[in-house]
Amino acid sequence: MRKYIAEIIGTFAMIFCGTGAMIIDQQTGGVISHAGVAATWGLIVAAMIYTVGDISGAHLNPAVTIAFWVGKVFPTKEIIPYILSQGIGAFLASFTLRYLFPGNDTLGASLPAGSAMQSFVLELILTFLLMFTIIHVAKGSKEQGMFAGIAIGSVVLLEAMFAGPISGASMNPIRSISPAVVSGHLEHLWVYLTAPVLGAILAVAAWNVLKEKDSKK
Repeated sequence: MRKYIAEIIGTFAMIFCGTGAMIIDQQTGGVISHAGVAATWGLIVAAMIYTVGDISGAHLNPAVTIAFWVGKVFPTKEIIPYILSQGIGAFLASFTLRYLFPGNDTLGASLPAGSAMQSFVLELILTFLLMFTIIHVAKGSKEQGMFAGIAIGSVVLLEAMFAGPISGASMNPIRSISPAVVSGHLEHLWVYLTAPVLGAILAVAAWNVLKEKDSKK
């Protein structure tokens, strides 16, 4: 139960701060700025990794949970409880933001600026790079693990910085589901449900190939 509570709190904090920064930036006419929003996402992810990482692994993302399972480093029985916990945390955050900012239209929902396919490809590649970083620091040496928050948070910040204006840089199905459902903006949601999961699984496949080659050496 400690792991599930940690996932709820961690995911709540991430969605509340990340989409909250987007909402407040809209409400204040750009005071936070795009760079500020990207930094908020990266910093809250890093903070939650250092805060709840020792308890639950700080997945905070169904795509990460599924990819770890595909890589055979996460038990099957934990998949549904983890994803449900992430969903609870995300929806609590979005409903809280709806209460605080009832006039906001999107609540930080992920929406493509261009075509859906453009954002699909972007989200797939972004999540591949994110998961590739996550699995290397999570399953690498102890020294690598110590810098997990910095490495993963930096990737989130970097990708949100350059790709956010086009695809939203979601890289996380539940990050997109909760604001979309609560705000009613369900258009193009399929992009943010499928691309991150596929990208994360491909990253684990690449990690397995590299790991096999290292072991042969």
